[in-house]
Amino acid sequence: MTARIAWLAALWVGLGCLACGDDTEWRVVGTLERDRIELIAEGREPIVSIRVREGEHVKADQVLVELDDARLAAQVDGARSARDRAAARVAELERGPRSELIAEARARLAAAESSLATARIDLTRVERLVDQRVESADRLDQLRGLVDEAAARRDEARAALSRHLEGTTAEELTQARASVAEAEAALYDVTVRASRLQVRAPRPGVVDALPYEVGERPPPGAVVAVMLADGAPYARVFVPASLRVHVAPGTAATVEIDGLETRYRARVRSVASDAAFTPYYALTERDRSRLVYVAEVELLDADALALPTGIPVEVVLEPSAGVASAPEAPGAS
Repeated sequence: MTARIAWLAALWVGLGCLACGDDTEWRVVGTLERDRIELIAEGREPIVSIRVREGEHVKADQVLVELDDARLAAQVDGARSARDRAAARVAELERGPRSELIAEARARLAAAESSLATARIDLTRVERLVDQRVESADRLDQLRGLVDEAAARRDEARAALSRHLEGTTAEELTQARASVAEAEAALYDVTVRASRLQVRAPRPGVVDALPYEVGERPPPGAVVAVMLADGAPYARVFVPASLRVHVAPGTAATVEIDGLETRYRARVRSVASDAAFTPYYALTERDRSRLVYVAEVELLDADALALPTGIPVEVVLEPSAGVASAPEAPGAS
């Protein structure tokens, strides 16, 4: 039992939580971090250019990596042509039929009526010849078919002229305009996909990693650039379970860094609700003292902007008034 208590006490110290002599603050350790931004490749295209180096500071919207856009450029041209064709059709329907088309339709109707009249004359003459037994009945049947065909062509020409004279219907315009909207949406989609072949910085920061080289073809969704965002870093620390109830977002803190005399003002911005390393529901009351919760403590002083990422820090938590006093470390008695 004595060995177990000593082991738990050593683990407590290893996590960086030490009683500070009074009951108003506790210490935890961790490292300085910055927001990490992973930029992915959305298309399966080869990399044709890498415009930055690792460690280089970049501005927002600056191009970091370029992928080959030849295939999507062709798709953009095709989608633009489809949009223009649909828009031209709408303009044509809104303008209505040209006078030349109306004149052509009238001429077709006149020709169809003339053909019908000629067919009917031929049919009447052959009917008399059949009655006189000079012409065969087969010839009569053939002419009757020609009359019916000429009548159908006359009706078709008449309908075409009527359609030109009445102009475009509301339903036709609605369908044509819907086709334009559909073509514009397709053009926008392919344009966005083409623009994202240029991987840009979403905000100012430092390029932390470039996993691929020029000529490589990363799969869709692969990370092609990693950035560390500008701004003050935050301390990522591990809060022991026995202190978790005393730490909440907004808890005041002070950050100390080895080699610097400056103590930086800070406050807790988040605390994990789930324990790290071990599931809480599988532990006894004694074992729960080994649980830790990840917390992020943001630095508030302006001169913290220049601090490097990754260095170890010690964070002094300063609970507000009314919070219970700090528990003793295991084995302290």
